[in-house]
Amino acid sequence: MSVNNSNVSGVSNGPLDDVEAEKAMTRRVLWKLDLRVLPPLALLWLANFIVRPDRTNVGNARIAGLEKDTHLVGNQFNICLAVFYVSYILVELPSNLILKKMKPSRWLPFLVAIWGTVTTLTGVVHNFSGLLAIRFFLGLCEGGLLPGIMLYLSTLYKRHELQQRVGIFYASASLSGAFGGLLASAILKMDGIGGLPGWKWIFILEGIATVLIAVIAACIMPADLASAKFFTEEEREFILARFRAADVISASIPLSEPAEKINVDEEKGSDIRTEAKPVQSAVVYHEDEKFEWREVIRGVLDVQTWLTAFSYMGIIISLYSFSLFLPTIVSGLGYAGEEAQLHTVPPYVPAVVLTVLVSIAGDKLKWRGPFILIFLPIAMIGYILAIVATSNTQRYAAVFLIAAGIYPCGPCILSILPNNCAGHYKRATATALQLAIANGGGFVATFSYTADQAPKYIRGHSITLAFVAMAWVFMAANVLYCTWENKARENGRRHSNIEKYQELWDTGKTRAPIGDRHPDFRFTL
Repeated sequence: MSVNNSNVSGVSNGPLDDVEAEKAMTRRVLWKLDLRVLPPLALLWLANFIVRPDRTNVGNARIAGLEKDTHLVGNQFNICLAVFYVSYILVELPSNLILKKMKPSRWLPFLVAIWGTVTTLTGVVHNFSGLLAIRFFLGLCEGGLLPGIMLYLSTLYKRHELQQRVGIFYASASLSGAFGGLLASAILKMDGIGGLPGWKWIFILEGIATVLIAVIAACIMPADLASAKFFTEEEREFILARFRAADVISASIPLSEPAEKINVDEEKGSDIRTEAKPVQSAVVYHEDEKFEWREVIRGVLDVQTWLTAFSYMGIIISLYSFSLFLPTIVSGLGYAGEEAQLHTVPPYVPAVVLTVLVSIAGDKLKWRGPFILIFLPIAMIGYILAIVATSNTQRYAAVFLIAAGIYPCGPCILSILPNNCAGHYKRATATALQLAIANGGGFVATFSYTADQAPKYIRGHSITLAFVAMAWVFMAANVLYCTWENKARENGRRHSNIEKYQELWDTGKTRAPIGDRHPDFRFTL
């Protein structure tokens, strides 16, 4: 598929009025896109954090009687949390590879609707084995959501428009901690209705709400830019052109086809020789790219996939354990029942604000890793304060620092691979694999905080602190790698990438675009 690069914006480059018209059109189409994409994604992610069985609702249900009514003993609660990750991790990559075929506007809401249904069934479990089975199937339902969201957004927005959009929907995760506590407080008042304890009503009502959210999202979200019905024809052509113009380097294909045999007239020598068949410069956009295992392998072998995955693992251990055990920690500080639920709300407020602000700044400065390196030390200070604290007030202050340091890092690290991996299937593989590896941290998170540590949880805080420090080290390594690679490209040391790619093309080993191998492609720090 070719595109004329001389006027990809659809607007001339001359008079000031034309430039202003282009800016106005950009604002209009992005505003329309944001309204149709971000609210449903925020709702899906909010529902995910509230009803996900290792986060808000199970933490609230735990202090409302779940353990007692299901006769859990010892570490059975933690085992129920951990089994989720087995099925969750297995489905992330397959889900991303089929996302384009299944259409993200249908596939993502479908996943949410299924796990909302399964969550509702949590309200009928009455023992350890039932809770264990529910957990396993929830992992199967949910694993594809976050990698799918990231891949979906990368097909709608330019590289440095992405993080602020991720930040908006991701902030709903922070909000869910507050909203989940308030909602749980209200639902627990239904204790005894229908002969069911209040904690069961948490799962039943939140599960039903999740299914409704999924249905609404499916009706609003566009499948892609080309089929978005809310754009006029002029707007559709404009937004497609600007998106493709930003992607033109990484979507390049060779300037010549493989050499082919040419028969020469016998009277002129009866010769057979080869001759290259020239073609015009062209590009292959993500919607036209065909699946190749070679691109999957490229995603698996990318050093950034592994550096960011282990960094994200450290962040996830903090994120998961914080949102899961905060109600228990607050309860251990002397609060009980509804008062404990309400005291889980305030620490999320600064986390929401900072998440959005950092995401906006990240796109303007084209920074990802540097912000993580700035904010993770804040979380480290929070954990250190929690470990050495001698009063409940100090421990409660520590959770504010932890939330403020951890939550803004999420959109940053989620945006790195979509920014730095070009080629649809490489990006799909890298983003899914990053999350699959990182979510292995869920096993650590669920066993870091055990009931015997209450109320100080010194061992849990110490373990998490070590992993947050690990996250900082791996992110620093990724920033240094991107800086070094960008400098090598600026100095012309990667021009051989074109020759290597040309050879793959000429021998028929690939028909994917050159992607991030192009020497003019620059990594986002």
